[in-house]
Amino acid sequence: MRNTARWATTLGLTAAAVCAPLAGAASGADGTTALYAPSALVLTLGHGDSTATATPERAVTLSCAPGPGGTHPSAASACAELNGIDGDLDALAMREGVYCTRQYDPVLVTVDGVWQGQRVSYERIFPNTCVMNAHGSSVFAF
Repeated sequence: MRNTARWATTLGLTAAAVCAPLAGAASGADGTTALYAPSALVLTLGHGDSTATATPERAVTLSCAPGPGGTHPSAASACAELNGIDGDLDALAMREGVYCTRQYDPVLVTVDGVWQGQRVSYERIFPNTCVMNAHGSSVFAF
């Protein structure tokens, strides 16, 4: 009987240790606690035409859940833009009315992290900075 109690205690403590960090909670305006799926990304930017040769020149963090934050200078608008496309970075299209030169100076953008609890790994090479800025005006503005 003593061995059964020890196993039950061990199992209970293990479950608490594993599940407690996974149950992140955010306080609502009315004081209630609501669960949320994490959304935290690391964005890097560098010049080059492949991840093997491009050195990251800038990097920021962007957290969108439970609220906008991180080192991204426009976290609130970047999160709003990402929420509008459900975190699908491939859905960022070039804004209409933006005209860029055809100068080839490749810019590599990478995004890694978690969006609404799902793993994200994104990489895109833009022909130049103008084209990059025309896609995801808030997301890539760092």
